[in-house]
Amino acid sequence: MESVEGKVGVVTGAASGIGLGIARAFAGAGMRVVLSDNRADALDAAVNDLRTAGHDVVGVTTDVSKLAEVQALAEAALDSYGAVDVLCNNAGVGLFKSIAKTTMDDWEWTLAIDLWGPIHGVQTFLPIIERQPEGHINSTSSMAGLLAVRALGAYNVAKHGVVALMATLQRELRAAHSPVYASVLCPGAVNTGIGRNSVDSRRAREGAAPTRGRGEGRAEGEPDLGAVLDAMDPYEVGKLVLDAVRTNRFWVFTDPRMLRSVQDQVEAMVEDGALSRLRMV
Repeated sequence: MESVEGKVGVVTGAASGIGLGIARAFAGAGMRVVLSDNRADALDAAVNDLRTAGHDVVGVTTDVSKLAEVQALAEAALDSYGAVDVLCNNAGVGLFKSIAKTTMDDWEWTLAIDLWGPIHGVQTFLPIIERQPEGHINSTSSMAGLLAVRALGAYNVAKHGVVALMATLQRELRAAHSPVYASVLCPGAVNTGIGRNSVDSRRAREGAAPTRGRGEGRAEGEPDLGAVLDAMDPYEVGKLVLDAVRTNRFWVFTDPRMLRSVQDQVEAMVEDGALSRLRMV
């Protein structure tokens, strides 16, 4: 994308964390931004902060697991700005449970937000963005979308699906010579509250009070990101996504060091595959 000045970006999960970091980076580059989140109070606070800083933004409360609400988000964006140039499917949750302890409700809830959310976003916004001379769709996956991490079964499955969704979309767009590009964000350690927010979201769904205190929202196996010294600031992640939009780059990584683990996995696959073929001869 040659210039993002004046372009319209829609960011889901934008009330905090990576989503807010992306919204801040977009707004700072002169874009008009529609922030979306299912937490109305947090969304209002984020929108007010950006407006106070002089940015042109609006907020739309949205549950991305519901197609009708994503369609309403698109309509609100068009009502506000008349077009959409960039979409970031960022809203996500993560329950830190072993597969043996993951309930069917856990599976359905996680996949509905982390995988069906991006599917709803692509389905709804692609035809809108294709009306523009150029455009971009980014979805947030994770390094867990390339490497299966223990105690994150449902999250791993959803994030692997997001990588497949965006890789397929990018190949189809390029084959069609579309002016729209796709990208996938695979962050490593980022200083967000996804664990606490996820638990609070589940508690709200069940009619329980939100968690209080720094550690109360963490569940089985969840790391305390506040204790991870090199966890990236979400705004820095937002700038990486902005650069991918500007340069039409597909892969967006926050910690290239973790790619060594991906390389090791691929090398093991190649070795195992070669050995399997030898055994068949």
